[in-house]
Amino acid sequence: MKDAFGIPQSLLVLGGTSEIGLATARRLIARRTRTVWLAGRPSPGLESAASGLRELGADVRTVDFDALDPDAHEAALGKVFAEGDIDMVLLAFGVLGDQSHDENEPGAAVRVAQTNYTGAVSSGLVCARALQTQGHGSLVVLSSVAGERARRANFIYGSSKAGLDAFTQGLGDALFGTGVHVMVVRPGFVRSRMTEGLEEAPLATTPEAVATAIETGLRRRSETVWVPGALRLVMSALRHVPRGVFRRLPL
Repeated sequence: MKDAFGIPQSLLVLGGTSEIGLATARRLIARRTRTVWLAGRPSPGLESAASGLRELGADVRTVDFDALDPDAHEAALGKVFAEGDIDMVLLAFGVLGDQSHDENEPGAAVRVAQTNYTGAVSSGLVCARALQTQGHGSLVVLSSVAGERARRANFIYGSSKAGLDAFTQGLGDALFGTGVHVMVVRPGFVRSRMTEGLEEAPLATTPEAVATAIETGLRRRSETVWVPGALRLVMSALRHVPRGVFRRLPL
């Protein structure tokens, strides 16, 4: 169970090599979290991530999980919940894709959508049902400011995140009053492997800053978290810019 400050004793990270996911795990382990599950495709990177968290004193286990294999999600994640209650699930997987390439290769664009949206819907529902059955827990979903309004530069990725964001908000409404807390996290440009080599956007942030915001959101039982917080006002303004003007902005 969570402590009086909302910090979970047990954590499941979907996307076990995610830099934001691991930064969050490290931060929560430093507070109170003692059991961590890293769900991801078997790889040296997943094992290395688990070993690093074990060095911090946590009991860390891995489970085979592939966002692109929704038929296996119920069995794979069911194994985790069968081992005991999970106080927090962090849905942290996702791919950025290559906009210029993916526009001309529909199969690649579909893979982005299937990973970021379809895979998240499947695994999110499996975990939500398990959390509801145990009667408590938080489901934290990494969305993106890119989902707030589609931009020419990354509308394939942005549209997948828009769908994920809407799904998560609806799921939160469906689970209201059940004891399950659902939180959407909307980071801006995050300096990470995913964005390496890309031109940095204004108000760029780090995995560690996102982890800090997630912890604060848990303590406050927030439903939506912007990272950094100033993006809430920026995106509120951009949402209302006329389309003809918006498409000419250097975004």
